[in-house]
Amino acid sequence: MLILSRKINERIMIGDDISVSIIEIRGDQVRVGVDAPKTVKVFRQEVFDAIKAENKAAAESSPVFPEFEFGAKREAL
Repeated sequence: MLILSRKINERIMIGDDISVSIIEIRGDQVRVGVDAPKTVKVFRQEVFDAIKAENKAAAESSPVFPEFEFGAKREAL
């Protein structure tokens, strides 16, 4: 892990097109701004973990299909 010190309005570059800016420091909280292309998904860790858990649960669940009567004729409207 790379550990850097930054002051307000200073940036960290990730590759050529992602920048992380320090917006505000107040007590023990730091506001961070992320500038990235729309194709790059940026999430807080707890949101990312929740999405992964939901995706895992959905992948592990059995699909629910309505009952079909194959071969049965449809009634005319």
